[in-house]
Amino acid sequence: MELFWYVVLMFMLAMYVVLDGYDFGAGIIHLFFGKKEEDKKAIVNAIGPFWDANEVWIIAAGGVLFFAFPTLYASSFSGFYLPLIMILWLLIFRAIGLELRGQVHNPIWEKIWDKAFGVASLLLALFFGIALGNVVRGVNLGMVENGVSAYEAHYFFLPLWNPTFNPMAQHQGIIDWFTILLGIIAVVILTMHGANWVIFKTNSSLNERLKKLVFRLNFVLLGLIVISVSVWHIIDPYPFWNFIEEPWLFIFPLIMLTGLFGMFKVRTFKKDIYGFLFSSLFLFGGFASTAASIFPELLPSTNEVNPSLTIYNVAADEYGLGVGVSWFIVAAILVVVYFVIQHKVFKGKMDDIGYGEH
Repeated sequence: MELFWYVVLMFMLAMYVVLDGYDFGAGIIHLFFGKKEEDKKAIVNAIGPFWDANEVWIIAAGGVLFFAFPTLYASSFSGFYLPLIMILWLLIFRAIGLELRGQVHNPIWEKIWDKAFGVASLLLALFFGIALGNVVRGVNLGMVENGVSAYEAHYFFLPLWNPTFNPMAQHQGIIDWFTILLGIIAVVILTMHGANWVIFKTNSSLNERLKKLVFRLNFVLLGLIVISVSVWHIIDPYPFWNFIEEPWLFIFPLIMLTGLFGMFKVRTFKKDIYGFLFSSLFLFGGFASTAASIFPELLPSTNEVNPSLTIYNVAADEYGLGVGVSWFIVAAILVVVYFVIQHKVFKGKMDDIGYGEH
């Protein structure tokens, strides 16, 4: 039963990365490429009917985490308190940037909320990449020092950074050179993902420029992936052990590579949806590969005193997990119905919907 809820949790997080990821990317495109008013409107129209529904996936994932893995929920929400609060404020500013911009037709007012939307989107992409880096790297569970655990085995607390920016330090920070690397990768791929979505959903004058941007950034992404894989062994001496033990897991890196190399052809695609599909494959495959590499761990321990938090030692009671399955089936059906209706109503190009205009 723990495995079932683990798969559900990872699926929800993967859906959030793919769906709200293009919202973040569109915000980054808006920040750096939305110079003309018609281009800004096109970008906002592309995500307007979808962004709030996409955010529901992270809320649902939080609910599943609280229900199925309560110890991990308690540990991570206290240990990552500072960045979580920052992410919350960034989500708020991104939302009100979209909603308040059209309330007053004044250049200063519009510029303020344009910047709020764009900068919040950029920082959210960076912080979610850093968050993934923290999970891959692990944390000092129990705040062990000199072989002695100062707190309970599942407790930790991280400052934003430590003076050395070293991921191998006994007391790490949220930000170090490894987590920053993954944060930069997140910014690059989500910028490409958002560009592909804007191309798919609009006939913006930016589309040809965005195709060239995706093509060029793909070389940057490829280089960053090579670097991250090369240094991963510094963090984890055996990062690919699960893939060797279970060769079928290689399907996830293959999905990622299919998306990566598919994006090199973005300028020649006959249909605009193909670029978005390939960036979605990269995000899904990359996230699934990362989860598979640390399974069954959910939050690795960097010390030898306290064990890592796994799907087995942080899960709720078996009875509760079983009861939750029935409710999950009902919820899943409702989500599928809503998702199908939403994308049927808003299918095709979104240039003329006038989102946010009052």
